[in-house]
Amino acid sequence: MDKIDQEIIAALQRDGGLSQRALAEKAGLSQNACWRRVQRLTDTGVLCGTTARIGAKALGLDLTVFMMVRTRHHNADWARSFRQRVEAIPEIVEMHRIGGDWDYLLKVVTKGMGGYDRVYQALISNLDLEKVTGFFSMETMLEGRPLLAPAGR
Repeated sequence: MDKIDQEIIAALQRDGGLSQRALAEKAGLSQNACWRRVQRLTDTGVLCGTTARIGAKALGLDLTVFMMVRTRHHNADWARSFRQRVEAIPEIVEMHRIGGDWDYLLKVVTKGMGGYDRVYQALISNLDLEKVTGFFSMETMLEGRPLLAPAGR
């Protein structure tokens, strides 16, 4: 990955809707050369699709909660069932299996405490969990920060 690839990545992270022409201009390339680089970055898994960032508050989603989950079960079948449960709850927008005292970190974006309670009830219903707790975000101070490739990659 060279400086031109890094410029393409940075430009797309700032605005994934850039036209091929605008992206090529920002990278200092012809459209064809830029398109080939974008294809290579996609084929190698560096670029993983294009999405729009949505303003949660504009949709009435005014509460972000980070749920910590601890379980007594650490086998593949249970993990698969838990993942399916989480995927069935659209307000859970991220799921991470983590190390330490907790097993999973879930990010919930919903409307108010009633919305969170519905998510909580849907998650725990008929599911053997040891402990679940929530950390309520009072303010998002940094979000969607661009990723940078490590030097020398």
